[in-house]
Amino acid sequence: MNTYSSVYDKYSREKVTTMSQVKDEHHAHHHEHDHGKRPIILYFVGLGLAMVALVISGENRFLANSLFAIASISAGYHVIILEGIGETIENSKTNHAFTPNSHILMGLAALGASIIGNFWEGTLLILIFSGAHFLEEYAEGRSQREITKLLELNPTTARLIMPDGNTQIVDVSSLNIGDQLQVLNGDQVPTDGVILTGSTSIDESSINGESIPKEKKAGDSVFGSTINGTGSFTMQVTKEKNDTVFSKILELVGQNQENQTKASSIIQKFEPKYVTFVLIAIVLLILLAPSLFNWTWSQSFYRGLVILVAASPCALAAATVSVTLSTTSNLAKRGVLSKGSAYLSQLANIKAIAFDKTGTLTKGKPEVTNYYLDETRDQNNLIDIIVALEKESNHPLANAILNKFEPTTALTIAVENQIGVGLLGSYQSKEYRIGKPDSFEHISNHYKQLEKEWAEEGKTVVYLSEDDHVIGIIALMDVPSEHAKETINYFKQSGIHTTLITGDSEMTGHAVGKQLGIDQVIANVMPEDKSELIAQQKTAYGPTAMVGDGVNDAPALVNADIGIAMGDGTDVAVDVSDLVLMKNDLSKLVKAHTIALKMNRVIWENIIFSMAVVAFLVVVSFLGLTNMAISVIIHEGSTLVVILNGLRLLRAK
Repeated sequence: MNTYSSVYDKYSREKVTTMSQVKDEHHAHHHEHDHGKRPIILYFVGLGLAMVALVISGENRFLANSLFAIASISAGYHVIILEGIGETIENSKTNHAFTPNSHILMGLAALGASIIGNFWEGTLLILIFSGAHFLEEYAEGRSQREITKLLELNPTTARLIMPDGNTQIVDVSSLNIGDQLQVLNGDQVPTDGVILTGSTSIDESSINGESIPKEKKAGDSVFGSTINGTGSFTMQVTKEKNDTVFSKILELVGQNQENQTKASSIIQKFEPKYVTFVLIAIVLLILLAPSLFNWTWSQSFYRGLVILVAASPCALAAATVSVTLSTTSNLAKRGVLSKGSAYLSQLANIKAIAFDKTGTLTKGKPEVTNYYLDETRDQNNLIDIIVALEKESNHPLANAILNKFEPTTALTIAVENQIGVGLLGSYQSKEYRIGKPDSFEHISNHYKQLEKEWAEEGKTVVYLSEDDHVIGIIALMDVPSEHAKETINYFKQSGIHTTLITGDSEMTGHAVGKQLGIDQVIANVMPEDKSELIAQQKTAYGPTAMVGDGVNDAPALVNADIGIAMGDGTDVAVDVSDLVLMKNDLSKLVKAHTIALKMNRVIWENIIFSMAVVAFLVVVSFLGLTNMAISVIIHEGSTLVVILNGLRLLRAK
């Protein structure tokens, strides 16, 4: 099964959306914060009117105040009227209860300032708040734009090979499975397919985050949106446009943003209640302060307005948005796809992680690790005989042996494959056989000792015999994948318990576990028992992750606090998992965990900082040590700080 095509064919619990649906959802998601250029134009109109009013305020107070009022409405149209008042009304209708937007607090503060005659101060509040809001939207948009750049990579045209052999430029959406296309050097691969003729190297970074181009030849799969190198080739379309790898990536990006971190969802639920509390508290403060603190009614009203500004939770509301978007964007570019930042947050909190063996910690196919051939014989001739015997077999071990040995002379030997005996063939009047050790009788102690040593290392051993006398031994093993050991070391150094859960024998399981330095090895596990073992790990250690790729891993992946599938995994394993690692690359899991830790840390940095700023401003406002203008400058500055802090994760290593 091919790595990339398998990942996205399987990684969806619901029907995959089409490209146009993805775009529509993307636009709908941002509708409430994207009204074109009109808000910016109105903002600068308001800014201009405010400047004019400020100049003439000493000559004509009534005209100046009128211009200030118009300037406030113009500059605050988008932020205060549309988002503050509009969303408050809309959300209140939907929830059948008063559900205020935090922006309404700034609108009320500006209105209150105008009521007591401080028109300029109210207008200044709107100008600063709206201006900062536009800057915030731009900053948040950076992380969103990093993700939606994928849309721009979507291929639109293809060179269709016509029946007469000529090519015609057609729209990608018109292609059908079986169509043949020409891809020239430097072209974008139009859709998913298989190369028919030609060879090239292709930049697949848009699919798997791998920056090094991959060599391709006839029979290899290619993927839409990737960039062809210097070669040209013809290809056959194997998928409908909406089923391509790239289309599935876009759909997963949408899923990712829908699943928020726990902190983010709590803040969103908490915000309306907090705003309601602030409104009630300010009304009570204004009414009771004259009698409790001997303030004048004017002092009480003004300080109440300043506290209203100070208590606005804008920075707190923005504490998670840029962080989660930046994190998911970063990881998507590195070949780690998740169904939401909530799962990344959970990944950062794990205390134990369990791994399947075959295809997860190992490559999933055997390789020749050791061999010994009778040194008194012609080594090249023996290798030629081994290759001649094995090339007639379809056993997985045969492929491993053929990949290891290169013949010097191509021999033709009639081969008989006898079950329980092995491969038999005659060459130059001698009978040669390759088979399991227990099928041989005439074995010297040297070969027996090698067999024992290699078997204890979890390796599968086969013998080569000549006329029933063993003259060679070959050891094969499903070897650990490239990044397995460093991945295990990383989690152990992070204080996370590592476990290998495998259905293989104790000897094989412990051999792999010893090679990788895993804390615990549980072997001879039946598929139905894996889920129970994960439950035991959760009880013993806390939040637990499971990494697997097979059907038998699916129950464990579901039961784990976070299920992680390998990109080459089976349909069920990938479908039920929360994260997918492209290219079966465990180093991507280390990257994901590292960046997830940073994500959680930055979220809490933002939350603590924003709450501290609110507390500070409320105290100094209550004591009368600040005015409305200074309060709103500090308040909006803190909001920009938390957003920019989150954007750091776009480039986190």
